Amino acid sequence: MTTYHILITTALTSEALDFLRRTPDVSVNIIPPERAGLLRAIPEADALILRETVQADAELLAAAKRLKVIGRVGVGLSGVDIEAATERGVIVMNTPGTNAISTAEHTFGLILALCRGTISAHHDVLNGGWGREMHIGAELYGKTIGLIGIGRVGRRMAERAIAFGMDVLAYDPYVAEAQLADLRVKLVGLEELLRRSDIVSLHCAATPETRRIIDTEALSLMRPSAYVVNAAHGSLIDEAALAAALRGGRLAGAALDVFNQEPPDPNNPLIGLPNVIHTPHIGDATIEAQRDLSMQIVRQVYDALRGADYRNAVNMPFMPGRAFEAIAPYMRLAERIGALQHHMARGRIRRVAVEYKGEELDGLVKPLTVALLKGMLEPVVGEAVNYINAPLVAMERGIHVTQTKGLDVVDYTNLVSCQVHWEGGQHQVISGALFNRKEPRIVQIDEYRTDFVPSGILLVFGSYDVPGIIGRVGTLFGENNINIAAWRTGRAEKGGQTLTVLTLDQPIPDALLEHFRTLDFVRHATQITLPTP
Repeated sequence: MTTYHILITTALTSEALDFLRRTPDVSVNIIPPERAGLLRAIPEADALILRETVQADAELLAAAKRLKVIGRVGVGLSGVDIEAATERGVIVMNTPGTNAISTAEHTFGLILALCRGTISAHHDVLNGGWGREMHIGAELYGKTIGLIGIGRVGRRMAERAIAFGMDVLAYDPYVAEAQLADLRVKLVGLEELLRRSDIVSLHCAATPETRRIIDTEALSLMRPSAYVVNAAHGSLIDEAALAAALRGGRLAGAALDVFNQEPPDPNNPLIGLPNVIHTPHIGDATIEAQRDLSMQIVRQVYDALRGADYRNAVNMPFMPGRAFEAIAPYMRLAERIGALQHHMARGRIRRVAVEYKGEELDGLVKPLTVALLKGMLEPVVGEAVNYINAPLVAMERGIHVTQTKGLDVVDYTNLVSCQVHWEGGQHQVISGALFNRKEPRIVQIDEYRTDFVPSGILLVFGSYDVPGIIGRVGTLFGENNINIAAWRTGRAEKGGQTLTVLTLDQPIPDALLEHFRTLDFVRHATQITLPTP
């Protein structure tokens, strides 16, 4: 009988440990989360269960000769080198959604404490006071709460807010009205939510698009009587801007369970403000959440070791019969095509059609499609989407995916093509190929043939096939210290419209980009930043 050696570096409940110890084909080794001891123990481990205190990096994985599964307690994956794990065929899994109720309840507790002045009243009594007239709060009934993000936690927040008699607004650009079961939740734009809400509560994923979604401009739209609550991720708020708004009376208060740096620096401008409530990232710190997290991770890890189930795996397992090293460049190509489709679509994507041509792509429909969807969705939901769950996330967001044949595309030996349709009836085709079987290249966008590397800072703009455009663009960017590293222009016909892709060494400032869009030869322009190799 095979014995699975499971290395545990974090506290789990006694029930979870008993489950493993009662299993005859499991051996458990519990050690402190210390680097030296972990490096000594990891060579014999088939599975590793950890939290954010342990770094599962390339060095550790190189020493993990037998490792098959990494189980991360909680939803975050910081500190786990997923790419290195994937290259070694190690499954990485987490436990999303398990702490949604605990986080929602904690968030509501913070809201109640803000609106009723609970903390200051407590300290008043503690210090011998009894100033009831000093602690006049506000009811939640009839107030408007704005939820930025309407995923697992956001939906539970909406349920609780409705029970309190609140009006519920939600901002989530990638959720359709029809996807909300409760019609009492109204989807609105971010600006409208900020202007109308008495309480703004953050529940979105940490992505480049949501970084500092609450900044100086956002705070200027809010009512002076409004509150901000964040138990999601510290990067969602510009802490200096929030502190300035609170000190200047432009915002009534804030409650924070998360910070940009944890624990926060003693000089953090929010620490010590009288109208701010702080808690030390305890949104999931309940007996029930820890019980459920512990049991879920040990069952997931055990099932994955036995090959029974791979639920909540966040990477693509090593595919039998195909070397990952040979497949990986095509996976990266598909991801970049998906990312470009996201950035270039002029509406919410509703349909995706894929076509793969060439012998090297035989049998790769599923991995390439999930890679493409991952690239398309990652700018929206961040690390919440991965190779395993991308089709499910797409389905949840109302995106219909099909395989097709006969797209009007260029002729390459091996070609990855994707057509998307967005709201309004428009569509777009992007095709790509590998050069030297390693380097991803985009070779077609709609009717325009092109040839560019999909990485770094790109400017994609439509223009006209007339003289002088190269000179005008070069002069404008040169005067603004923007260096053009590569220029690719495709035209549908002589004297007609063109599509140009510039690779830049520096990003274009917003003001300059807006000016560029007003030029008489520019039909449209989009700046895109993609990962570099």
